[in-house]
Amino acid sequence: MAKAPRSSKRGSTGTPAAAALTRAGVQFTVHTYEHDPRQRSFGSEAATALQLEPATIFKTLIVDVDDVPTVAIVPVSSMLDLKAHAASCGGRRAALADEKVAERITGYVVGGISPIGQKRKLQTILDNSATELATMYVSGGVRGMQIGLSPRDLIEITDAISGPIARFP
Repeated sequence: MAKAPRSSKRGSTGTPAAAALTRAGVQFTVHTYEHDPRQRSFGSEAATALQLEPATIFKTLIVDVDDVPTVAIVPVSSMLDLKAHAASCGGRRAALADEKVAERITGYVVGGISPIGQKRKLQTILDNSATELATMYVSGGVRGMQIGLSPRDLIEITDAISGPIARFP
């Protein structure tokens, strides 16, 4: 039996992402749902479970740009434009990092990689479509948890820049 989605205001969730936001005094909300372990489309699962527009939920991808790990944050309703991401980072070549490497670098599991509270700070690019939103959602650091916050706050806490890095179908 699936649990109903839960939403709460700021509260301790035990993830490095929530702890970093709390320390920084950033306003955020936590939204949880029961993750289906058979599901591999984590963003679509979150949108459906939380009844949110897919354009407001963003996935965090670890991308090697000229062999240097970086972070790309794009809507789950899009695909990452690797060339555009590389250019935004000042590089030439980009490829998605291996899942195990992404987990080791960030300290999070795939499907729960948050752009906030990673083990080390990486160059971060947020798709510019986020800047049009009042609230966006990113992984809270575990599968089945999304954090809602303003794009401005996400940019500030991650030292991200925004750029056109998503391709929409």
